[in-house]
Amino acid sequence: MKAVVLHEFGGPEVLRIEEVPAPEPIPTEVQVRVHAAGVNPVDCKTRQGRGMSAVLGEPPLRIGWDVAGVVSAVGVGVTRFEVGDEVFGMPWFPRQAGAYAEYVAAPSRHFAGKPAVLTHEEAAALPLAGLTAWQMLVDTVRVHSGDDVLIHGAAGGVGHLAVQIAVARGANVFGTARAEQAGMLAELGVKRTIDYREERFEDLLADLDAVVDCTGANGERSLEALRPGGILVSVSASAANELREQAKAREQRVAGILVEPDPVGLEGLIHLIEHGALQVHVDEVFDLERVTDAHRLAESSHGGGKIVLRVGS
Repeated sequence: MKAVVLHEFGGPEVLRIEEVPAPEPIPTEVQVRVHAAGVNPVDCKTRQGRGMSAVLGEPPLRIGWDVAGVVSAVGVGVTRFEVGDEVFGMPWFPRQAGAYAEYVAAPSRHFAGKPAVLTHEEAAALPLAGLTAWQMLVDTVRVHSGDDVLIHGAAGGVGHLAVQIAVARGANVFGTARAEQAGMLAELGVKRTIDYREERFEDLLADLDAVVDCTGANGERSLEALRPGGILVSVSASAANELREQAKAREQRVAGILVEPDPVGLEGLIHLIEHGALQVHVDEVFDLERVTDAHRLAESSHGGGKIVLRVGS
């Protein structure tokens, strides 16, 4: 099969398309013919020798975790799927999944049935970002109706999904983003967008129930906007560790999250999608052969939303 392989850490140019053996499913696994694969910031960081490189080890290795496609083989013991089923998921994270490829094989419970209302490209944009947002808001914050929630990076790949999850659960949502993104965020339900380039959110908001930091860069300042008993959840686990003592002194909580494969979370996202409460914003789709261009765009200040690789049909 064709797959993207890197033999050294570095810039987008280290990504190479090569012929490698297709993975075969063992018991409890499915093989999926990949139609589309999502591109995430962790992919770019890992390619550089950061991100999940400590987990994956030294090159050669393959990156990518977001997958949408069709089940092409089923291992012994699998009852949830049959050959021909359309599925999507985030297999193996943070171990190697190699999603930038024509086939992946992983435990069946790392996948869910693809909603019919989503294209493969839209479905491939959802798992890692959507599960990150779900696990931050639903599992960690346990957001409730009426909660006041600030989301940093509200227009980004994780942020625009976090906004919709919080709104669907009845929260009053505020967001930091660029001023030109305020209209789009208002359509998603954000009550006020704060331009992080011109305004200090901690001067404008106070007594928040939760801050969800999808950028990992606003930790200490976010504590100033939280009420006693409030919680800050960050995608940066290291930043969260540094803030815990400060938060404890203020009677606040801090948590750092790393997303996990989660069929329950996927079903929660599917429920919102099928009821019109969650939309996936795909910024741009590249053919697999243009993977280097996709990574260059992912590392630039693009328009928000998700970048996707089209692998097959």
